[in-house]
Amino acid sequence: MLQTLWKRHGLVMAAGAVCVLVNGQGIGPLWLTGIALLGVGMLMRRAMTRAQRPPRDEAPPVALDAPVEGRWMARNGPATKVPSHTHNLAQTYAIDMARRPAPEPVWLWPVARRPESYPSFGEPVLAPADGRVVAASDGQRDHLSRSSLAGLFYVLAEGFVRSLGLPRHLLGNHLVIDLGDGVHAVFAHLRRGSLKVAVGDRVTAGRPLAECGNSGNSAEPHLHFQLMDGPDITSARGLRFAWHYRDDEGREHRGVPEDNTHFTPVRAAAADRTDPYAAP
Repeated sequence: MLQTLWKRHGLVMAAGAVCVLVNGQGIGPLWLTGIALLGVGMLMRRAMTRAQRPPRDEAPPVALDAPVEGRWMARNGPATKVPSHTHNLAQTYAIDMARRPAPEPVWLWPVARRPESYPSFGEPVLAPADGRVVAASDGQRDHLSRSSLAGLFYVLAEGFVRSLGLPRHLLGNHLVIDLGDGVHAVFAHLRRGSLKVAVGDRVTAGRPLAECGNSGNSAEPHLHFQLMDGPDITSARGLRFAWHYRDDEGREHRGVPEDNTHFTPVRAAAADRTDPYAAP
């Protein structure tokens, strides 16, 4: 019951922000009401985040295929820091992945770039194991990148506003797949119109699910991936996972690559494919 209430923290904070912004009387009842609502909303969010912390006696990592093919860079992953993102929305062990090389960030110009400028955009997203689609969203646009200092400030403000709404505003176009045994996989920031599956579909490991995009709370085209112990991202807890992959030195690993390192999934089905972004 309490957790259902905590999910509404965004509405409470949004109401508080409106009270503060429309207030024209200085410090008074409306201003104080707004500040109180903002404070209550932050406490509700904190309570929700604490409830989504994984238990201390966690299960071992779930062995999966990586949900991409070819050479990618790991970012914001659990091999470098836990929580990799935040406990909120079951992101404790989430990881971001992007293709490289990509356009370098700049200070002033261009302020933003089209998502097609990035090699990640349009890349296939694959099922990491057999499962069933339990949630799918495909209607949000792929926005411009935030590739400058002004873009950075914009994405921070945008992220706060998105956090006041439903999780789909942060996730963008996304999929949730039930992998069995209480394990659910989330794929976020997918390309609009690229979903190849629908709710209820059965999928097998390696099947194309969608394409990498730049929807939701995303500064540049990339794939956000995470595991959780239930289908509801607002109440589930994050789960650890392990991939079989190869680094640029040719060494094979089982686990999760560290931030800012390149990896290539080891998968029999992709062994004979050429990769235009492979290391020279």
